[in-house]
Amino acid sequence: MPLPETITMRFTEEDAGYVTVRPVVKQTFRLAELADMVVSVTGKNVSRVQQIFRAGTVVYNGYRYWWDGFAGDENEITGVLALFPDDDPARLFNPAQVTSITLEIGGGTQRSLVGVARREASAKKLFHKRSPWEILLKAGQDSTPRYEGYSHAERADVYRVHLSSEIAASLLKQVLDVAPRGLQRKLTARQPPAAMLFFVPRKNSVGAESPP
Repeated sequence: MPLPETITMRFTEEDAGYVTVRPVVKQTFRLAELADMVVSVTGKNVSRVQQIFRAGTVVYNGYRYWWDGFAGDENEITGVLALFPDDDPARLFNPAQVTSITLEIGGGTQRSLVGVARREASAKKLFHKRSPWEILLKAGQDSTPRYEGYSHAERADVYRVHLSSEIAASLLKQVLDVAPRGLQRKLTARQPPAAMLFFVPRKNSVGAESPP
């Protein structure tokens, strides 16, 4: 039996791993929309996508979705996944196209990630020549970011820069000195980052909309 073209979905908000008492919404999704949500969780992993299609449930962007599970053979799943972008290490880093930066703090079980969007870090404080965003981008440019891969969750190519402890401490201080209040609250009391991740959206990538 071929993969269904449309799937009747039900979804509700997911709260700390527990389904809330909010109403369950019913909606019809195209196969590509369901695949997009699943790939955001699994990446282009045929066996995992196949397993989730069959299981009939996935958590995506704070919502739990479920449907009547269905089977698909490896060739069918591979065909669906061909619509989604692959890693492309040949893509050169272009700082002008970066839309968000993640500061990676600590490592192992102590690892934490702090995301900074361009829109929240682009404003300049009075009497300061540079914005927090310009400072973060400059740190990346000075270190030649390395291509990490394509993130289906973020729909963007990811570039990584590792930071020495001295550079990281200086960078965090510079950003805090010029950061607006909201960004200061996010970064105050944080340890200096061990690395930075730069996200560059891929044009014309497949993407499903989150529920309203």
